[in-house]
Amino acid sequence: MSTATAPLPRRLASLVRIEHTVFALPFAYAGAFLAAGEWPGLHDMFWITVAMVGARTVAMALNRLVDAELDASNPRTATRELPSGALTRPQVLALTASAFLVFLVAVFQLDPVVRWLWPIPVAMFFVYPYLKRFTWLAHLWLGACLGLAPVGAWLAVDGSAPWEAWVLGAAVLLWVAGFDLFYSLFDLEHDRSVGLHSWAVRFGVRGVFRAARAFHVGTVVLLAACGAGLGLGALYWLGLAAVAALLVYEHAIVRPGDLRRLDAAFFTVNGVISIVFFAFLALDVLA
Repeated sequence: MSTATAPLPRRLASLVRIEHTVFALPFAYAGAFLAAGEWPGLHDMFWITVAMVGARTVAMALNRLVDAELDASNPRTATRELPSGALTRPQVLALTASAFLVFLVAVFQLDPVVRWLWPIPVAMFFVYPYLKRFTWLAHLWLGACLGLAPVGAWLAVDGSAPWEAWVLGAAVLLWVAGFDLFYSLFDLEHDRSVGLHSWAVRFGVRGVFRAARAFHVGTVVLLAACGAGLGLGALYWLGLAAVAALLVYEHAIVRPGDLRRLDAAFFTVNGVISIVFFAFLALDVLA
């Protein structure tokens, strides 16, 4: 079944790539577990999940709305739901508004402090799609958007965010920015032709690889700092070793001049990284 003829819910899910929630959600859970020092409870875990799905849907729908014309001009993205006509702008606006309401409902079920802070991520989501028109630093902004996940979950459970929460958020920032640099290589020629900014346009393919390596080394260092600061146990460190090994593998399968496995590096490996990290952290906290 083609996207255009699929049921509306499937087209909406395809628009926001709902399956990619796996990138940030396990890190939100990590923040919740570390804040509680134990199982955070079904209530908080449920509403954190709802808030994350709502927030991510808002972010992706806004991105698709703002970028609809650019997507239409790019052969890689021209088949997306808006430029192809599989969805209309009113339908995507309705999805955005609905997801925003779901996010707000979830936020108001959590610690009162997050009821005051929710505009921050929403403002960041709104700004992100425009940045590529002005600066090659958009990758770091995207990383910051996802880096809010563990910090926000920590606040939602505990009402405060110690320095370890911010270090965990910074680790996610660098991890996301690093793999988003790889992702920008898909659109290098298109971005150059239409005057968009990206790290790849500014620094070239080799510049992308150098920066991605540096960012991912920083990710491991920051995760280690978080674990040391909290005095976490052996299972956490085993998980961190697994994350480091997966990042090494990611960089081994994609090289300048050979991008055939870029999809695998971006989607599969990074999804595994987030799940593996949370699994080992949760086992350590619950042990």
